[in-house]
Amino acid sequence: MFTDNVACVENDYPLETLDIRIRDPFVYADDDSQTYYMYAQTGNREGKGNVGLGVEVYKSKDLKHWSNPKLVYKRDKDFWGGEQIWAPEMHRVGDWFYLFVSFNGREGGRGTQIIRAAKPDGPFTIVSTEACTPVKQCSLDGTLWIDDKGDRWMIYCHEWVQIGDGGMLAVRMKHDLSERNADPIVLFHASDAPWVKAVGKKKGNFVTDGPCLYKTKNGKLLMLWSSFTGDGGAYAIGVAESASGLVTGPWKQHEKPLYDKNGGHSMLFKTFEGQLMLAFHQPNSGAKERARFYKVIEQNDDLKFVD
Repeated sequence: MFTDNVACVENDYPLETLDIRIRDPFVYADDDSQTYYMYAQTGNREGKGNVGLGVEVYKSKDLKHWSNPKLVYKRDKDFWGGEQIWAPEMHRVGDWFYLFVSFNGREGGRGTQIIRAAKPDGPFTIVSTEACTPVKQCSLDGTLWIDDKGDRWMIYCHEWVQIGDGGMLAVRMKHDLSERNADPIVLFHASDAPWVKAVGKKKGNFVTDGPCLYKTKNGKLLMLWSSFTGDGGAYAIGVAESASGLVTGPWKQHEKPLYDKNGGHSMLFKTFEGQLMLAFHQPNSGAKERARFYKVIEQNDDLKFVD
């Protein structure tokens, strides 16, 4: 077992999960190398020189011990995106590895850019000179979904800071993910979920964050996403399901959140042993954010935590 190799753990993987401050953790399990890659924006780490630098990755063999971070994308000075970076996540499509990353710095504020590499640890380069979300929309947290027909979709959040009641949108992408080839479709708004509560002083402000799509063994299409609920507005993870089984919906919100203990922006992956895992950051505050990994199972076309 890897964890028995103490020298390897100490030399190559000196960090433990709780050592790493991270928001919006995204884990890619690479079968070829039997290595877990966890992506983060550089601003998670202390030090002014890291802010806005780009995207980095931590490597692990056991989800407990991690390498020091490696810079896999460095933001070019001529790039449209600013120093604020959110939620990098990496998806393999064929022989290419695609990072979906959100930046500030546009007319609408925030947008999601797709960058590409030949290896999961980069280096990643720009696929298109423009963001894949509409220029006048304040948007972030783009994620990938490939439907049964092989069509590529980007699911993303239209920010509440611009429209009040945050939206969850989908847009069809070109096969090479270089740009949109259709207009975005509104899937739902944050206030559609009965568990979501307003944020800020205005009663109409509702947050959409961190979409992650998952199809059950029986073909039901689920979406995990985050917002605020509970006493003090705790960050939480909710579940929506598509009545049609298609990304276009219509989407029905589950009555109660899957997790409501001030943690969220989740994603799902499988370990090399085949265990389905839910990853998210918790708590949702200050420098205390850490990656959390929980075993989950399918039960009646829903997701449940393993006791």
